[in-house]
Amino acid sequence: MSRTVVLTGASAGVGRATAREFGRRGDKVALLARNRDALEAAAEEIRREGGIALAIPTDVADPEQVEAAAERVESELGPIDVWVNDAMASVFARVWDIEPAEFRRVTEVTYLGAVYGTMAALKRMRPRNHGTIVEVGSALAYRGIPLQSAYCGSKHGIKGFTESLRTELLAEKSDVRVTMVHLPGLNTTQFGLVRTRLPHTPRPVAPVYQPEVAARAIVHAASHAKRRAYWVGGSTVMTIIGNRVAPWFADWYLAKTAIGGQQTDKAADEHRKHTDYLYEPVPGDHGSHGSFDDEAKAHSPQAVLSRHRAAAAAGAAGVAAGAAAALLRR
Repeated sequence: MSRTVVLTGASAGVGRATAREFGRRGDKVALLARNRDALEAAAEEIRREGGIALAIPTDVADPEQVEAAAERVESELGPIDVWVNDAMASVFARVWDIEPAEFRRVTEVTYLGAVYGTMAALKRMRPRNHGTIVEVGSALAYRGIPLQSAYCGSKHGIKGFTESLRTELLAEKSDVRVTMVHLPGLNTTQFGLVRTRLPHTPRPVAPVYQPEVAARAIVHAASHAKRRAYWVGGSTVMTIIGNRVAPWFADWYLAKTAIGGQQTDKAADEHRKHTDYLYEPVPGDHGSHGSFDDEAKAHSPQAVLSRHRAAAAAGAAGVAAGAAAALLRR
């Protein structure tokens, strides 16, 4: 059955790939992001896949724009069944090199954008006692890493916010569902668009997965939201569990490897700060894939297993034991 889906951050990267995946199901998909040209291109992809698309230019950091978008969706596509919060922003720099206004902007887009989207969804779903909210999280919601303090803080915030919301919905015995999908390093366009003060261009933390891996997990979660959360990619599982077992080792390891590991060998463009996406969209359609196709994995066996509760539980137990043994040997 066709559903009405709202997807933020839909113009590029994971959001763009997820839009296609929903379109493949024949869903009616409302696309929210700032870049009008990229939204229209995403809408065309959905239509080619057999879905119905509605592009709504929206800055999710503005709650009035988010509310207006929700009103338009229900007027033109019908009652919202699924709301996916995927919009994000980041700044690649050390804490002391990030300006206060930049911290605020990343927080407004990544954290408050998810809050505003969730509030707009709840306003419509709770009276009907029906609907699903998917919060797109990250391994970095559990484990902060160097050079991404603003983004990590926002993802931690979304996790705490979602846990509070889940308990409130349970308390009123609501049939509105909320779940999270935590992602690994992905080959998305953000690394060519993000604001950076690094000497070399940013890159995703290895191992790198294609955005379609994330998209399949998000669409699955939208139909199976009784699960509290989904962990996508073996690296996500190892990051979360490893940090639980030995956070002190994670501190040491990330300090040693993650600064160089998040930069390519290519020198950063000195004019990059004038063309990044933080305050205004970068013109043009940037698609869903970044420049790391040569190393990105198109499939994740762990992500497939995570969709099946029994197999995931058994796999997580094995990974936990392995992570503990590996960390304690060091």
